[in-house]
Amino acid sequence: MQVASSDTQIHYEVLGKGPDLVLLHPFPANHELWLPVAEALASRYRVTLPDLRGHGASPPGSGPATMEKHATDLARICDDAGIGKAVFGGVSIGGYVLFEFWRRHRERVAGLMLCCTRANADTEEGRAARLASVDEVAKRGPEPFLDAQIERLVGETTRRNRPDIAAAARRTMAGMTVAGIAEVQRGMAVRPDSTPTLATINVPTLIVAGEEDVVAPLEEAQRMHRAVAGSQLRVIPKAGHYAVFERPEAASEIIREFLGGAVKG
Repeated sequence: MQVASSDTQIHYEVLGKGPDLVLLHPFPANHELWLPVAEALASRYRVTLPDLRGHGASPPGSGPATMEKHATDLARICDDAGIGKAVFGGVSIGGYVLFEFWRRHRERVAGLMLCCTRANADTEEGRAARLASVDEVAKRGPEPFLDAQIERLVGETTRRNRPDIAAAARRTMAGMTVAGIAEVQRGMAVRPDSTPTLATINVPTLIVAGEEDVVAPLEEAQRMHRAVAGSQLRVIPKAGHYAVFERPEAASEIIREFLGGAVKG
């Protein structure tokens, strides 16, 4: 399915029936990264899986893909799909989007799942590295950049023992274009610091960390856990930044347990 949102079209998929669950993927993947988990949950929940702008089948639109634009896109998806209130989960950039969505549309949020993400903005060094990658992709194309992401985003244990999963993770990046990478990176580079937002979150919240995540390490998850009153913290062992894809059975069990308490019906 597709829905118009400002200057682009946002693609999304829906699986199952029941209380609404919306899952946002990380950069530079697409909605398929959540499919193994979504398929396990679809017998009880209606799971909506967007391609964030600039990813998968959703073009980036004009200019940086800011968190404000992503949050507006997410609201449009909810309107189009008839989602009044839902539990929202996001990995990495998906979490950044959810902080902005919470600030703008908290009345639509029944619960939050913040997976392998962080609340703080980029450091100056991090911002410079993002913008340098934009220049590099413009010169060399997306493939070398995407190939290099696997070592950072997929955990060491998965890369060593399950190269098939690492290869499948790489395939979720196949739709990324030069323009998509550029505008998404530029949007993340200017995202606000969401640390002050954490104290305002007053819905059931699950924080998930990958034991081997080098992008959003466990320490970041622990900081969020301390800041969000009543939140739950769960760690997926032997998994990296893409933990929910690397170990979908463990992720599904953690999420199912959380939803059993956070969602009625």
